[in-house]
Amino acid sequence: MVRIGFVGTGVIAWAHAIGLQAMIRAGVLDAAVVVVHDLDDERAAGFAAVNGAAVVPGVAEVLESCDAVWVCTPTSAHRAVVEAAAARGLPVFCEKPLAPDLAGAEALAATVAGAGVPAQVGLVLRSAPVFRALRDVLASGELGAPMTAIFRDDQYFPVQGLYGSTWRGDVEVAGGGCLIEHSIHDLDILRFCLGEVTEVTGRTANFSGHEGVEDLATVSLRFASGACAELVSVWHDILSRGSTRRVEVFCRQGMAWLDDDYLGPLHVQTSGGTEVRPCPPPGWVRDLALGDDEIGLAVSAYVEADRAFLDAVSSGGAPQPGFAEAVVAHRLVDAAYRSSAAGGTPVALA
Repeated sequence: MVRIGFVGTGVIAWAHAIGLQAMIRAGVLDAAVVVVHDLDDERAAGFAAVNGAAVVPGVAEVLESCDAVWVCTPTSAHRAVVEAAAARGLPVFCEKPLAPDLAGAEALAATVAGAGVPAQVGLVLRSAPVFRALRDVLASGELGAPMTAIFRDDQYFPVQGLYGSTWRGDVEVAGGGCLIEHSIHDLDILRFCLGEVTEVTGRTANFSGHEGVEDLATVSLRFASGACAELVSVWHDILSRGSTRRVEVFCRQGMAWLDDDYLGPLHVQTSGGTEVRPCPPPGWVRDLALGDDEIGLAVSAYVEADRAFLDAVSSGGAPQPGFAEAVVAHRLVDAAYRSSAAGGTPVALA
C-alpha cells in the first residue's frame, strides 16, 4: 500500500484527494491518504477528517510518514517542499506552475533530476479526453497540415468564489497572473498538439489593480512546422461564469473545435460536412461515479494524471508530464512576459 501525504490542503488538494479516494474505494489503487500539513490548521483538520489522515505540524513530518507526496501549496512554497522530498528520495507530484519564475522552475527540475526521484507536474489538460482526441486527429493527417489555432481561456479572478485563493493576487507568491497561473496549461497543450514553438510574442494588461498580476494576456506563437497560434487569457469578475476554454484549429483540408476542455465533444469539419466526435473518458474512470456536475468533471481531470503518477512510481517508469516538460511550458510563459515588457517585440526560442 502506498502511503500518500499532502502538503497544502486547498481547492486543488481536494480535487486530487476526491479522485484518489474514489480510486482507492474502487480498488484501482492500493493506497491511502495518511498525513497532511497546511499552514491553516483548521483547513488541514477538515481535509484530514474527511480523508482519514493525520495532521502534522510541518513538512518534515509529512515526508517522514509517506511514500509519495502531493505538493499543493501556493506557488512560491513549492521549492522548499520539493527539495526536501527529493533529498529523502520521495516521489513528488507538484502542482503547476512549478515556481513563480523560469529560474525557479529550472532549479526544481535540476533538483529532481539530480536526485533521481519520480516527479510529475499537474499539467492535467494532457489527460483530458478531448485534447487527446484533438492531438490524435491533427497527427493523423486527415485534416491536412495544421495552419493556425485560436485559443480562448477565461475564468473569474480566482481570489474569490469557489477558488478563494487570495494568494493569487500577490505577485510575490504567484509570480504573475492569468498567464503563468492558468494559461501555462494552454501553452503546454498548444505545444502538445502542434509541436515545438520557435517564436513568442506577448502582451499583458492589468484591469483589477493587483500589482504585477495580469488579468489579460494575449500571446502569439509560431511553431517549427510553420503553423501559428493565438491565445487570449482573461480573468474577469463574472462569478456566474466558470472556467471555460474555446479552441479552434484550422488545417488545410479541415478544422476541429471544442468548447468543453474535458469531455468535448470534438467537432471536425471538412468539405464533406461536420462530424461530432464524442470524447468519453476510459471506462474505469466512468466507473468511479464521480458525477457529471461541475465538481465531478473537475475531479475527473485529475484522476488519470494521479493514477498515471502512481503507476509510474510502482513500475519504475518516468511520470509524464515530468518537470522537464513543465520547464518548457515555463519558457513559453517567460518568453511571453519578456515580449510584453519589450512592448510586444517577438522573442525567438532555440
